[in-house]
Amino acid sequence: MTGLAQTFWRTVRARPRVATALAVMLIAAGFGGGWYSAANLGPQKIAYTKGPAGPPIQTPAPPAPAEFQVEVQRIATAYREPVGIAVSEVAKGWTASADGTETFPQQSVSKLWVALAVMQAVDAGRLSLDRTVTMTPEDRSVFYQPLASRIRSNRPLTITIADLMRHALIESDNAANDKLIQQLGGPGVVTQTIADKGLRGLALGGTEREVQTKTAGLAWKPEYGQTWIFKQARAALPDDIRDQALTTYLTNPPDGATPVGIVSALSALKRGELLSRASTDFMLDLMTEARTGALRMRAAVQPGWSLAHKTGTGPDWRGASVGINDVGLLTAPDGRTFAIAVMIRQTSQGPQARHRLMQGVARAVENYWRNSRATALPPQQQAANAAAAQAGD
Repeated sequence: MTGLAQTFWRTVRARPRVATALAVMLIAAGFGGGWYSAANLGPQKIAYTKGPAGPPIQTPAPPAPAEFQVEVQRIATAYREPVGIAVSEVAKGWTASADGTETFPQQSVSKLWVALAVMQAVDAGRLSLDRTVTMTPEDRSVFYQPLASRIRSNRPLTITIADLMRHALIESDNAANDKLIQQLGGPGVVTQTIADKGLRGLALGGTEREVQTKTAGLAWKPEYGQTWIFKQARAALPDDIRDQALTTYLTNPPDGATPVGIVSALSALKRGELLSRASTDFMLDLMTEARTGALRMRAAVQPGWSLAHKTGTGPDWRGASVGINDVGLLTAPDGRTFAIAVMIRQTSQGPQARHRLMQGVARAVENYWRNSRATALPPQQQAANAAAAQAGD
């Protein structure tokens, strides 16, 4: 040992406080040097998301509560037309359903899977939410597309991926959705994402403009981006062509999905199994802000509850409506979350009946939650609550 080292160690043994201070300095220097080296390996890419998706739950799901399954079936039967309902408690994994494995047309519910593919591309570094894209008249779609009014032939619209997501999920803008599909690389990328995530009972079918024009009995043309031109061309078709096109669509909807498949996917999304935590939060926040379907499930949401959802609404023909849907995540005041899918294939009943159906499912969930909490209380508390309720009557 050198003389300098011997002097150092004599000082350390004689003055322990000095030893402690030196140790702290050495540790800090080590961390500082490591941070400096990591920070200077190269420029760090700023991202909206961090961390991988969580592992999927592998344990078998328990059966649905018997009384709740009976209630779901009762609600479905009372509608008197083909409907599909599925409800799953996200944490426990059970699912109650009525025709839950039947395939129904999604219509704009399929925008959820486009959004999922976009956020997966963000997580993988293939897309960035702050990337700007340009929309020209060729990017117009059909039906509801508020963005189309902002596109001019001599002044293209510049917009970020994040804003396209907002328009697609909050307003159900078809042009925004179709532009997102284009940025991903086509509908096949969404289909591959669904498969890669292990999700079943879901499909996309194509862009909105492709699906909607084919359902009407037409083939997409750029001029149909002017909605009045599309509607004019559709109205000019012979009735038998429209009948056949709609029958083909309903028999095997290209955007078809099962209610059970949808609640399974929404449950996995909520549990953080599909995307990074930040990407999951971004997507669910947009679903919570959805402005469509105010009289569907949302009208039954009680104070203290929250709903993150997506609606779907198809065309009207011969006094009936096609693809009337509402799906989402209904969260109770205590944080318990239920994934819900209510889907109507084709209905001649009016909006009020459809709304009652969807609100009825949401209320059934709320009642189940309330009753399950009550029965979980000690017997003395149950008796006290019952006495208080009777006194209130």
